[in-house]
Amino acid sequence: MARIAVVDYGMGNLRSVSKALEHVAPRATIAVTADAQVIRAAERVVVPGQGALPECMRNLAASGARDAVLEALSAKPYLGICLGLQMLFEHGEEGDTPALGVFAGRVPRFASTPLKIPHMGWNEVLQESAHPLWAGISDRSRFYFVHSYYPAPADRTLSAARCVYGVPFTCAVARDNIFAVQFHPEKSQSAGLQLLSNFVRWRP
Repeated sequence: MARIAVVDYGMGNLRSVSKALEHVAPRATIAVTADAQVIRAAERVVVPGQGALPECMRNLAASGARDAVLEALSAKPYLGICLGLQMLFEHGEEGDTPALGVFAGRVPRFASTPLKIPHMGWNEVLQESAHPLWAGISDRSRFYFVHSYYPAPADRTLSAARCVYGVPFTCAVARDNIFAVQFHPEKSQSAGLQLLSNFVRWRP
């Protein structure tokens, strides 16, 4: 029986993520937690979040979970959602915020699009790799987005998918045991549930 930690650092959307995981993995033990020991004991780690990166980084450190998340990023299947993706890079433009620096790159704000910010609603995701987490999900499937900032990796090979909102941007990254997305699979109906199901079964 898999043990999955959904990291709680005071940002939104935790309940919907845990409920979606319970739906796709009814036999798994899913803990919504800020306890570093529970995170370390989990077999898989999910870091969701919705809100502002400065608050995200402050809360992650204050909860005591930061080091446990960094350890998970080096060794365990990791799924980042929204802020759980953005925190992987070096620096966020929002609040001039240093992030975890797992990947080289930054998190800028949409600037050159004439469209309304935040980017909110359904949009096509164009897959850029044959990653196991895309199994059973058609290219150009639609996922649900809510964000004003986006990841800009320095290494183009990190990109597992892109999206276009006025301008093209990376909306998923993958490397080794890490997969992270800007969209919200827990709000994305069948395609999102398929991605979460793939994560639960993933053996990187």
